Amino acid sequence: MEYHDSEVATELAAEARDFMDERVIPTEREYLGDGPVPHDVIEDLRAEARERGIYCPQIGEEHGGGGYEFADVLPLFEEAGRSLLGASAMRVDAPDEGNMHTIELVGTEAQKEEFLDPLVAGERVSAFSMTEPREGAGSDPKMMKTTAEKDGDEWVINGHKWWSTQGAEADFLIVMARTDMDAHPYNGTSLFLVEADNPGFEVVEPTPHLGPDVVHSSHAEVRYDDCRIPEDRLLGELNQGFKHAQQRLGPARLTHCMRFTGMATRALDIAKTYMDDRHAFDSKLSEKQSQRFDIAEMETELHAVRTMVRHAARQISAGEEARIPVSMSKVFAANTTQEAIDLAIQCTGGAGISRHLPLADFSESVRMFRIVDGADEVHKRVIARDAFDMDFDEAELENLPTF
Repeated sequence: MEYHDSEVATELAAEARDFMDERVIPTEREYLGDGPVPHDVIEDLRAEARERGIYCPQIGEEHGGGGYEFADVLPLFEEAGRSLLGASAMRVDAPDEGNMHTIELVGTEAQKEEFLDPLVAGERVSAFSMTEPREGAGSDPKMMKTTAEKDGDEWVINGHKWWSTQGAEADFLIVMARTDMDAHPYNGTSLFLVEADNPGFEVVEPTPHLGPDVVHSSHAEVRYDDCRIPEDRLLGELNQGFKHAQQRLGPARLTHCMRFTGMATRALDIAKTYMDDRHAFDSKLSEKQSQRFDIAEMETELHAVRTMVRHAARQISAGEEARIPVSMSKVFAANTTQEAIDLAIQCTGGAGISRHLPLADFSESVRMFRIVDGADEVHKRVIARDAFDMDFDEAELENLPTF
């Protein structure tokens, strides 16, 4: 398919595809069903990604990245998604990728030097700490209870968070907290940089969850108990935390979409290869009309995902917020990729549910995509609100039949 990607985007994707086929996927096969890939193996892959010019391409060159435009790196993200190891190997992995983008976008020069540069280099690990348990912020972030109060030249953070991605192994966290209790949360919340060795920070426990452990990454429950940080750890503007989070989450949702599209694409490739080789009931599985049509439908829907994501990315590159296109892309991509991977497992039968193929790991990974970065229902609410707020000529309703 032609997507009118730039020449730069096409070249980056081609180099990433070769890297995935020649190095990443063979390495993944060595560790299927055998726990997390050792850190030194990932470091070797990252060193090669640097040599190929595809390491952290979305971050500016002055900070150790490739310095490419956002829209130009999306096809590379799709290639990276073809293996659970790919995003980490090219340093386009969540949540570090989104945290890098946030610090680069709104951080001070001192914050970029202290936090962004070593994060890009792979010398540090970060977490994003927003979601709270039970009665706190989740799908409705306005319910946030974590607070940050100014005390002299320090901020004092108190709160309880969970599902802080990489929280248990992070060197630092980007924390969202209320800073003006009299204002609406959207206008009274800020972001802070908190180092994990702060005596007021505690990892309660990693949260066991659905998904494979190919690359070690926790979702942790954490607490901030009179956690004191210098005033220069405020990230971005005071009381603009939601604005900055939206600046982070829009592009991050699209990169998620492309990574999972890559996963679904590889899943279908595995299924098609299997179906073309497997004979049953007097012919190849690939010659059975029912399964052929199922594959055809999924290929069509994945094409639609790629097109939707590129449309939203163009709007973001033009400086627009693109909330509706991003929400549409997120919902459609999450459901399409889940269906595609489930179909691949169905088409490969017993082989698909074994750990000899990556499909079982893919299936566990993709299910969370309909929840993380905004659940389906939240994004549908955004889309529906826009749809019902549209202007229309009420006179048109007078001609509708009565049911």
